[in-house]
Amino acid sequence: MMRDNKRQQFRFCATDLPALRSWQRGLRKTLRETLGIQSISSRCHTTPQTEQLEAVTLDDHIREDWRIESEPGIVIPFYLLRPLGPPKIRPLVITPHGHSRNHRHTYAGAIPNDPEVIDGERDIARQAVREGYITIAPQARAFSDNRSDKNQKNNSVSSCAEWQHRSSMFGRTLIGERVWDMMKLIDFALANEMVDPQHIMLTGNSGGGTTSLFTAAIDERVTSAAPSCYFCTFADSIGAMEHCACNYIPGILNLAEMSDIAGLIAPRPLLIVAGLHDPIFPIHAVRSSFKKLKDIYTLAGAPDKCQLYIGKGGHRYYKKPVWSFAKELFNSTTLTNINK
Repeated sequence: MMRDNKRQQFRFCATDLPALRSWQRGLRKTLRETLGIQSISSRCHTTPQTEQLEAVTLDDHIREDWRIESEPGIVIPFYLLRPLGPPKIRPLVITPHGHSRNHRHTYAGAIPNDPEVIDGERDIARQAVREGYITIAPQARAFSDNRSDKNQKNNSVSSCAEWQHRSSMFGRTLIGERVWDMMKLIDFALANEMVDPQHIMLTGNSGGGTTSLFTAAIDERVTSAAPSCYFCTFADSIGAMEHCACNYIPGILNLAEMSDIAGLIAPRPLLIVAGLHDPIFPIHAVRSSFKKLKDIYTLAGAPDKCQLYIGKGGHRYYKKPVWSFAKELFNSTTLTNINK
């Protein structure tokens, strides 16, 4: 049943550019509805309230602690990292996190001797700001202060299952809510920071890769993405083994496979990062899914803008290819193969 692609309404089968664009419009609209983004949008009619709590000056950047009320009653903490030096227009990088106990604090490099940084290069926001980019490290819904009272008392990593169950009662999904939060952060950055709207990138690992991929698929203001250790097939990853409840979208396999979702990003630059020995997003399925994605980019006239990097380790972040990709992208309109 998981592999019955004939049932998928938006399985990619376009043969020319007009058909591709029509397919993207249809799938994007339906995906917005399926994720619950249309439902969220219908209750959000004002500019989100924001508040800065503190600012810390470090050796090469300023780290500000902010809050944004992305929808009524939902407050999302985030770090804003800004390089030191004269003000100038810079690329924007947003780094959503995955299932981590220290979440945005790890990504911002705010935890001394953090084993997640040492073992998995997960200080992704700090890496980005050191490359010279304005960077936002948000906290995902269902983590930290957004956990249930029970989960906070038990010191559970997240309350993803509870959030997902509650959201589903309103025709929403936790992935959709996290995508919405990213969209509001883009609004905030464009309105308040000296960011280049032609250079907006998302990158994160695991659950952060999920948010990066879906946000880029939905919001065309995202000009590039580098999801790490997520892209695969639904059938061989979350459909084949137990994953956190936040991964599941009711009805998604009636619509499309993951390569189709990623195909909504075409022809914008996309770097898929994977681990050779990742046990929960199997590499054979990553490769087969990427082959289908490459077909979409080829039809879009941009085969060179879709790349796959396979690290030699497991389920972790691989920073070198990401920042090589970003540096060349932000300084040139032509991409070379990051594997060379």
